[in-house]
Amino acid sequence: MNPEYRNTADGSGTLYLPEMNEQYHSLNGAVTESKHVFIEMGYRFHSAPNPVIFEVGFGTGLNCLLTADLAEKDQRSVFYIAIEKYPLSSETIKKLDYGRFIQGKGRELFSSIHECVWDVPVQLTPWFTLLKLKADFTGNEWQIPQHCDIIYFDAFGPDKQPEMWSLPNFLHLSQLMSPGGVFVTYSAKGMVRRQLTEVGFTVERLPGPPGKKEMLRGIKTASGI
Repeated sequence: MNPEYRNTADGSGTLYLPEMNEQYHSLNGAVTESKHVFIEMGYRFHSAPNPVIFEVGFGTGLNCLLTADLAEKDQRSVFYIAIEKYPLSSETIKKLDYGRFIQGKGRELFSSIHECVWDVPVQLTPWFTLLKLKADFTGNEWQIPQHCDIIYFDAFGPDKQPEMWSLPNFLHLSQLMSPGGVFVTYSAKGMVRRQLTEVGFTVERLPGPPGKKEMLRGIKTASGI
């Protein structure tokens, strides 16, 4: 993959993949989208004092950075697990420079997120531990060490990567979640909503970020599959 840099409406950058004709984030604002979909509707919505978060599609590390920053501010102990098949190059990461959107040591935190080793838990701050899994989400060679409370589902869109949005994958994720767990994604497609419902989530449509009418949030039922 050879991503190209693109500016977005809120001043943050994103990446464009010509071979897929797909962006990593909305051109209406990368940071704005991430904060709305994953932070406000996921991280802040769930009340667990020590949440385990699983991100499908680590990508640029933006969701991870914003979560790590808030964990420190909230003094909320977070164990963050993320899976990614195609890590970005250090040159690409430096160009994105998302750390500039975080007050204080944002750039240092963003660098440490990307520089830490894969497949081993690393405590990056007193309140944030990161486990990056370099693996194919659709394969069966990966596992997470404990059930998760929040899932950030941030794969490329269903039209671009349909294999990521399959019923078996959603069933697997449901089985990895604690009762009451929160699943958030930017997609509001009916197919996604129906499949999440089928595997044990109570799903609601929520207002989306700028440029997108709706998004989805699912709550894992106590009697889920």
